[in-house]
Amino acid sequence: MSAPTPPKPSYDELAALVVRLDAALESTRRELADTRAALDKANARIADLEARLGLNSGNSSKPPSSDGLAKPSPKSLRKSGQRRPGRPKGTPGATLMQVDRPDRRERHEPERCRGCGHDLAGAPEAGMEKRQVFDIPPVTVEVIEHQLIERLCACGVVTRGSAPQGVTAPVQYGSRITAIIVYLYIGQFLSKDRTAKALEDLFGVPISGASVLTAAKRAAGRLDGFLARACEEIAAAPIAHFDETGFRVDGRLHWVHSASTGKWSLITVHRKRGTEAMDAAGVLPGFAGVAIHDAWAPYDTYTSATHALCNSHLLRELQQVIDTAPGGQWCWAEQAAVALCEMKTLVEAALKAGGLKHLDQVALAEQVRLWRSAALVGKNDTAARSGMLMKKHNALATRMLARHDDYLRFTRDERVPFDNNAAEREIRMIKLRQKVSGCLRTLAGAEQFCAIRSYLATVRKHGVDFFHALVELAEGRPWLPAIPGLTLLDGLRAPADNSALPAAT
Repeated sequence: MSAPTPPKPSYDELAALVVRLDAALESTRRELADTRAALDKANARIADLEARLGLNSGNSSKPPSSDGLAKPSPKSLRKSGQRRPGRPKGTPGATLMQVDRPDRRERHEPERCRGCGHDLAGAPEAGMEKRQVFDIPPVTVEVIEHQLIERLCACGVVTRGSAPQGVTAPVQYGSRITAIIVYLYIGQFLSKDRTAKALEDLFGVPISGASVLTAAKRAAGRLDGFLARACEEIAAAPIAHFDETGFRVDGRLHWVHSASTGKWSLITVHRKRGTEAMDAAGVLPGFAGVAIHDAWAPYDTYTSATHALCNSHLLRELQQVIDTAPGGQWCWAEQAAVALCEMKTLVEAALKAGGLKHLDQVALAEQVRLWRSAALVGKNDTAARSGMLMKKHNALATRMLARHDDYLRFTRDERVPFDNNAAEREIRMIKLRQKVSGCLRTLAGAEQFCAIRSYLATVRKHGVDFFHALVELAEGRPWLPAIPGLTLLDGLRAPADNSALPAAT
């Protein structure tokens, strides 16, 4: 017996079924669209996070110390066949050489002949080989007692002799020991306790950590005239470098700012990073030359200056774009980086030949075209894509086009360098101090540290002996270079400060 045939659905039932299926299909389509949107958003976020994880000192502004043990292999911009790393050929080295007039000579005579064993006393001299040893004689602290003699006059008045300049206490440290304290504490970044321990171990001088801080405080207090002069010299310079970096002071993030030229350095510390700190430093408000810096926006608010942007920063940003690009695909940032490096090579060749008048303008124009076309491609490509990473890359390409003249100023003005490495060298010492001895406890201590670092950096740029300049500072006569047109160096000295560093208790 066959099964009964089910009744055929009516037209109304089929129509209702179609409506339900259409509604389910539409709902599925909406869910799929939402899923795709969520997936795109998740992919963009994953790309952003992967890009952040891929940031290092080679493709961003992160310091090398942040790379940790996973430090990437160095990627040099130097091409094969160019100058090898190390000291350039022909520059003076520091090889130890014999001197014509040693301080002491010691003769070492042979006693017997190595052939027959005969006694060589009185034998004729046949030659001599010189071997010189450079060493430091045993260092001992010299204690000088200044006796202030009192004389009784016939009139009944007792008159006492005057103490030498700077001798103001019954017991105190001299200018050389004070200079060594400042050198170790500020110049070599030792902590106050390690500085005190070094003085005790090397010279047998008992000193406390508090006395180290006192020495630095008094040394910095004598630099007001020097700092004012440095500010004036940099503000009046045709070219100056500027940079800033974070610095932990009193447990909080502060900012160290540097302004420098080939002969002057001014380092300041402030709670802020932007224009408030730059105004307090005093250089940029009146600066009318070429200011070389990175793309930190507050620098651009100083419209009296002509701006030149650091291309080393730009190359690191372009490298970050290259690192996040899909493997095997052409990347606009790579073309821009290659063109920029080619421009650098052309300018270096022209300067070596005698100046930018020897620059190959045809070759330069071609590299500029490649650089701009790459930035245009990058701007258009990233504008059509979503995600924070694409927005960042779009901002980079847009900035390259908008700041074209500032990035490529080194191709038109031979005074302008390719990068801002001069300012970064000033800042590096601050990061090294923090790396060696940690942050500073007070803002006043940070200001003293920056003042003395400004003094030491300027001294080194002028080729003046470090220790000699610190001794002069300890004596209350901080070193200053001569002002053109003046011959009396004493007129450039700060007033003598008779205060002395008290002995440790």
